[in-house]
Amino acid sequence: MTPADRAAGAAPNNAHEFSVSEISFALKRTVEETFGHVRVRGEITGYRGPHSSGHCYFGLKDDKARIDAVVWRGAFQKLRFKPEEGMEVIATGKLTTYPGSSKYQIVIEHLEPAGVGALMALLEERRKKLMAEGLFAQERKRPLPFLPEVIGVVTSPTGAVIRDILHRLQDRFPRHVIVWPVRVQGETSAGEVAAAIRGFNAMEKGGKLPRPDVLIVARGGGSIEDLWSFNEEAVVRAAAESDIPLISAVGHETDTTLIDFAADRRAPTPTAAAEMAVPVRGELVADIRDRATRLMRAETRLVERMRSELTGLSRGLPKLADLIALPRQRFDNTAERLRGALSRVTTVKRGELHKVGAPSLAPIRRNMAEARKRTVELAARAKQAETRHLGDLARRLEGQGKLLESYSYHGVLKRGYAVVRDAKGAPVRAAAGPKAGDALEIEFADGRLGAVVAPGTAAGGAAPQAPKKPAPKKDGGKQGTLL
Repeated sequence: MTPADRAAGAAPNNAHEFSVSEISFALKRTVEETFGHVRVRGEITGYRGPHSSGHCYFGLKDDKARIDAVVWRGAFQKLRFKPEEGMEVIATGKLTTYPGSSKYQIVIEHLEPAGVGALMALLEERRKKLMAEGLFAQERKRPLPFLPEVIGVVTSPTGAVIRDILHRLQDRFPRHVIVWPVRVQGETSAGEVAAAIRGFNAMEKGGKLPRPDVLIVARGGGSIEDLWSFNEEAVVRAAAESDIPLISAVGHETDTTLIDFAADRRAPTPTAAAEMAVPVRGELVADIRDRATRLMRAETRLVERMRSELTGLSRGLPKLADLIALPRQRFDNTAERLRGALSRVTTVKRGELHKVGAPSLAPIRRNMAEARKRTVELAARAKQAETRHLGDLARRLEGQGKLLESYSYHGVLKRGYAVVRDAKGAPVRAAAGPKAGDALEIEFADGRLGAVVAPGTAAGGAAPQAPKKPAPKKDGGKQGTLL
C-alpha cells in the first residue's frame, strides 16, 4: 500500500469481503441467538387490523424508541387480547431481523395488556365507542316475559353456575331449560358465547327443539382478565342484536362487563338471574287465591248494595192498582160509549136498508132461490150416484163370493164326499196312516162324526166285515157315529 493510499484512508486489502445476504443473515442469527424469547413492553402504534393474508403488522414504541412487530396468522387467532391502536401491552416473542429491509423486529406469540390499568383504559375506551353506536340505549331493552316456558342458558356445562341456576328455578317455578355449553374463559370463549346467543335466536318457533323465551348468559366471578371474554365486541354486539330478551349474570355483584350494558337486564349473580327469569309459584298461587276471595267478597257486597238500592227505589214507586186505576176507568167509559154507538149505528143502517125497499132486494132473492134450487138438484144427483156406486160394489162382492165358493171343498162334500181328519185335525190322505185304536173325525156336508179305527182294519190287515145296519134314530134319519 502506498502512502497515498494510506492517506486516502483505504481499507487494508487483506480484509474479508461479505455479500449483502451474508451480512444480513449473519446479523439475523446473531440477534436470534443472543436474545431468543423476550418480553417487550410498549404502546401499539400503526395498527390497521389484520392483513389480507391474516398476518398483523404494527409497531411497539415508548417515549424514546420504536420496534417493528409482526403477529403471524396462526398466533393472531389464538390471541386472547387482540391488538388495538394506542393499547399498552406486554408482547412475548422472539427478536429477529428482516433481511429485505435491514430492519429488526419482534415476532409476537403472546400479547396481553400491560396491567389492570391498561385493561381498564381499554375497557373504558371500548365502552364509549359502543355506547356512541347506541348499543347501550335504554329504548333498545325489552321487557322480560312474566312466565317463560323455555329458558336458554349460555354457560359452562360443568361449573357450579348451571347447578345454581337449575336449583333456583326448581325452587321457584320449574321450567324447561336448554343449556348451550361454552367456554367462559380462554382464547375461544368470546366467539363461543357470541355464537351461542346467535344460535338461540336462529332457532325456529315450533321446531323440534323449542325456542327459548328468555336467555341467561352466566359465569362465576373472577379477575378482569378472567371476565374479559364478556368485554369483547363480538359478545356485546350479539347480546344487543338478540331478539330474545337477555339477562346478563357475569361475575359477582361488584363485577361489571360490557355485556351488562347491552343486556336487557343485569343480574348481580347467576342465582339472581334465575330469580329474575321466573316468579315464585307458591306466591302466584296464594295471590290468585287471595284475588279470587276478594273478587267473591266484592261481588257479594255489590249484589247486596244493588239489592238495597232496588228495595229503596221500589218504595218510592206507586202501587200497580193506582197506576192502572185511571186507564181502567177510561176503558170502561169507552166500552160503554162504544156499545151505545154500535146500537145507534145498527139502527141507522137498518133504517137505510128499509129505505132502499123491496125492489132493490128482488134480484138478491132471486139469486138466493136459484142457488137453493141448484143445491137441491146437486144433492139428488149425488144421492143417485152414491146408490149406483154401492150397487156396483155389491154385485162385485157377490161375484167374488161365488168364485170363492166354487173353489171351496164344501161343494165337494155336498156331492156325497167326506173329509177324514186325525186327532190333531190334519187330513188323513191314505189308509196306511192311521193305526188301530186311533181317533178320527169325519166331516160331511151336513156335519161331523167321530170314529175309532177298529183292530184288524188297519192297512195290511184282514178286510173288515160289513157293519150291521144301525137302527133308525129319532133325529130324522141324520147320520150318526159309525160304531
